Amino acid sequence: MAGSPISNVSDTARWVAVYRAWETTRADALFRDTYADRLAGERGREIAALMPKQARSGWPLIARTKLIDDLIEHAVGAGCDCVVNLAAGLDARPYRLALPRALRWVEADLPAILEEKEQLLRVAVPRCELSRIPVDLAEPYLRNEALARATAGARQTLVIAEGLLVYLGEEAVRSLATDLLAQPSVRSWVIDLASPELLEMLQKSMGRFLANARMRFAPPNGVAFFESIGWRSGEVHSIFHAARRFKRLPWYLQPFALLPTPDPRRLGRARWSAVVELTRA
Repeated sequence: MAGSPISNVSDTARWVAVYRAWETTRADALFRDTYADRLAGERGREIAALMPKQARSGWPLIARTKLIDDLIEHAVGAGCDCVVNLAAGLDARPYRLALPRALRWVEADLPAILEEKEQLLRVAVPRCELSRIPVDLAEPYLRNEALARATAGARQTLVIAEGLLVYLGEEAVRSLATDLLAQPSVRSWVIDLASPELLEMLQKSMGRFLANARMRFAPPNGVAFFESIGWRSGEVHSIFHAARRFKRLPWYLQPFALLPTPDPRRLGRARWSAVVELTRA
């Protein structure tokens, strides 16, 4: 693995799965993903081992996972009958969350990663009605076709875009946000979002490790970027403060938890990231 340990964005799914596997082994685990180690594989473990020391605990990714788990379970409890996971990667939520059997769960991602996932989980049984759509989400026509297929017949759809938007350009995010609003059943959209200052810090500390999966999207106006398109901001959960609440924040970062949370519409120089639930305005 000369140069960057990550060869493409799909490799980040293997890397993230390692942290889910590590969390699962804890006595006080925030969630249990018994499939994560298998999904990460040897390559995922190699990537995690080559990451800089400050990134090896994976606390932001653990907190993000838990926050999104909770939002999904709340949405399903409130009547959501369809979940669409964009760039689903190696996520195992349909197998590990307590979901109604009748819930439709649709995963959309590149064909290669979905094929790999199907092989790795071929004997696993999902807890809901699971289907997969191989698609290049960067192609607007194909994406819209996939969205229409995924949401057909649904009354209330939740869309997840975990770890996706940061790798897209601003116009691609705008296009996706608009396309989702065009689907009548899409009621809410869960994303993760970072500030420009945090992205700059990550580029300085991890840029060479992520050279083949460059992080790009971090709007200075945060959630207002989506509000200008027609979305409304619902719940906004700081990943930093959630990690402290979940007792996953490293000790040397604890003092920074005393600082006020920035306005999610005016991020300024704040190093901020959050899980955001957007709803149809």
